[in-house]
Amino acid sequence: MSRRYDHSRVQEYWQHVWDREDVYDCPDDAEDPTYVLGMFPYTSGALHMGHVRNYAITDAYARYRRMCGDDVLHPMGWDAFGLPAENAAFERDTDPESWTRTCIDRMRDELETMGFGYDWSREITTCDPEYYRWNQWLFTRLHDAGLVDYEAATVNWCPDCETVLADAQVIEDDTEDGTEEVCWRCETPVGRRELDQWFFTITDYAAELHAGLDDLDGWPEGVRDIQRNWIGRQEGARVTFEVGEDEAVDAFTTRLDTVFGATYVALSPGHDLAASLAEDDEAIAEYVADVRESDPGEAGMSGVDTGLTATHPLTGDEIPVYVAAYVLDDVGTGAVMGVPAHNERDNRFASEQDLPVREVVEPIGETDESSTAPFTGDGMLTNSGEYDGLASSAAREQLLAADDAIESDVTYRLRDWLISRQRYWGTPIPMVHCEDCGRVPVPDEDLPVELPEFVQTTGNPLDAATEWKETECPDCGNPAERETDTMDTFVDSSWYFLRYLSPNFDDAPFDSDTADEWLPVDVYVGGEEHAVLHLLYIRFFTRALADLGLLDVREPVDRLINQGTVLHSGQKMSKSKGNAIAPHEYGAETTRLFVLSAAHPQQDFEWTVKDVKNSYEFQQDLYRMVLAFSEGDHDTRTESAPHDAYLEREIDRTVAAVTAEYDRFRFHQVVNELQRFARLLRRYRNYEPPYKYAYSRGLRALSAMVAPIAPYLGEELWNHLGEGGLAAEADWPTPLHDVDDYRVERQLIRRTLDDVRDITEVVDIEDPEAIEIVVAQDWKYRAYEIASEADAETAVVGEIMDDEVVGDHGEAAADFAAALQERQAELEPTMDADRELEVLEQAAWLFEDEFGATVTVRTATDDDELAGKAKPNKPAIHIS
Repeated sequence: MSRRYDHSRVQEYWQHVWDREDVYDCPDDAEDPTYVLGMFPYTSGALHMGHVRNYAITDAYARYRRMCGDDVLHPMGWDAFGLPAENAAFERDTDPESWTRTCIDRMRDELETMGFGYDWSREITTCDPEYYRWNQWLFTRLHDAGLVDYEAATVNWCPDCETVLADAQVIEDDTEDGTEEVCWRCETPVGRRELDQWFFTITDYAAELHAGLDDLDGWPEGVRDIQRNWIGRQEGARVTFEVGEDEAVDAFTTRLDTVFGATYVALSPGHDLAASLAEDDEAIAEYVADVRESDPGEAGMSGVDTGLTATHPLTGDEIPVYVAAYVLDDVGTGAVMGVPAHNERDNRFASEQDLPVREVVEPIGETDESSTAPFTGDGMLTNSGEYDGLASSAAREQLLAADDAIESDVTYRLRDWLISRQRYWGTPIPMVHCEDCGRVPVPDEDLPVELPEFVQTTGNPLDAATEWKETECPDCGNPAERETDTMDTFVDSSWYFLRYLSPNFDDAPFDSDTADEWLPVDVYVGGEEHAVLHLLYIRFFTRALADLGLLDVREPVDRLINQGTVLHSGQKMSKSKGNAIAPHEYGAETTRLFVLSAAHPQQDFEWTVKDVKNSYEFQQDLYRMVLAFSEGDHDTRTESAPHDAYLEREIDRTVAAVTAEYDRFRFHQVVNELQRFARLLRRYRNYEPPYKYAYSRGLRALSAMVAPIAPYLGEELWNHLGEGGLAAEADWPTPLHDVDDYRVERQLIRRTLDDVRDITEVVDIEDPEAIEIVVAQDWKYRAYEIASEADAETAVVGEIMDDEVVGDHGEAAADFAAALQERQAELEPTMDADRELEVLEQAAWLFEDEFGATVTVRTATDDDELAGKAKPNKPAIHIS
């Protein structure tokens, strides 16, 4: 038999066995299974290294939990709709569906080749009518609940993708002239258009989405911060300005203390009053139209004077009212009180429009008197009437009670979710436009509204599908037209994790009883870049579905893991940069081992051939070791020797350590532990013929613990060891003895070995004859315990010397107590004297093997010259 492990030779066999035994199928009657999920892939054509890292994390954890006895739900599906597939199909002179199906077949094969264990019976594909039927069903339910709006809006438009974009799909790109807003997909500069569009009113949940972040303890703080900033909760005040005889404008401000500095009121171009004025004022109408059609930033600090004045609620002054491009429609109230002296944007607008600047807050302390910039911090009020001399914070409190025109308020930066897309490859929005009835939802019995046959055209292909577009009104039966926009593909992914729970359920998108029992998702793995796209949307959808009576839970995910990026030559690995490595290039398990061992899952790491080679060699070492044992290449003993106890104990310690690291998703530390343990097993085997029971137990534990990361290898090792069943279904190894102190035990052995090495090096002893390791006396452990448990303010020396056991040792005890007090904050956990002696006696063979010397381990005595040097956690050492 070859001594070289080749996963490609065995992978087909083990895949067949796994499928035959339904290893990865989660039973429908499971009681609250462990739900492990990776963000499902977009069908981009081929599996890339980012996919591998994401799915290696979920697969390793799912396999580990299955071996621990859990029912595990670990499904996979396809995020199959979207513009990239439409563009790719156009480039290849085919249709989006054919291209997408080809990609899915290829990627499914690649996932299986990589050994990922999915419950394929739950596979979903979002471009299947059986799936997007429920997109449409949910849309109508949200529409009926008042969570869908259809309105004219100034929207982000990508001229290259020929579709609108949600705010979260517009990113900032650095240019020579500063930054510009570009499309998240193609990086084309984004423009503005006025269009009738469909929105989900996610703003109805802004307060709850923001507050809920505080309870997501299992989510990275970075993601929570991104969502907090995007939702943009602001506490402040609403100030009402009377305009003319019968109009009032509410302005939101977070700096009520600057209210006396307001010298104008500015309305957004979309404000109701601005729209009303535009009907009769050509200049205002022209300005509003220009702003709405211009690119972001082009309008700058432009504005138009309405000719109206607003009455300041506290001073009675009349101040001008402008329509200004810098005021946003859906931020705050769509109107601001302009305070040029204390707000940078207001200051720039005032300068542009030649408006007065009134200082009403002075900085406290020394300032740069030469500065002409507005003072935007808190300070002391001036020019503010009876409030002069108050600090900003106190003034804000008092001003809230000053006038009925001022009320406390909370606003959110979050905007409603624009879901309309003017593209073919997406879920048709199930609405009909009727001249008599208006906008009418498609009835449930007529769902799904399926896509027509694809025809390549400029603009929106559905708008050109005349036969498909022409229909009857569900209400009156008269001729009507279908909605030709399709849904943003993030709608597909906002609830897909629910469909996995009951993929064949035909009465609703998912079975609510199952969802209530199995949710939330226990572990979800994906990129931080989805923080305000997918991850915010699934939180919104879960709440909306709960309010529709379809769910009990309101948060979809308990624990979120963000995987880092795979780099090559310092850049993110990608085809466009020419630095991509195909997952199969180095073999499935070499790749899996490397991507999991290279760094913590959340960290980026560099792909290096040297490190990949180390992962390959580790597999080969394990295979050769197990094969040699199974074929009887090494003599073994059936009677135990004293040093065998060390291996038995180290097996327990390794199992405890590896288990803890799997639970913490620190797979790089799992691999480190397994590599260290494999080296120890080789060393133990070569020291003298191994004790068969202990050595075989160590190999079994090693095989089981590597199986979640390298499943083909795990099965091969398990099989060669003659174990029954499959490694994938084996029980997770457990320690035979208590291992609460395993970290302390390991640290003791490591430090003592390091101390012996340091002594032999410093004294230049090449071949030591004898090594004496002396453990401290009992009373020192008692003193150490007292010091460790004492409060920082406690007089440790006195408390130690008051102890009957310690105090009898007089001056030696006092000196030791003083040393303990000096480094009390640094004291580490320790064992008692008997256990420390036992651990070092078990490890004596390591010293003998490394240094070729006779090793003695004993406890110090009162008349022992080494007694003073021996301390808990640090025995005295004498080398001759």
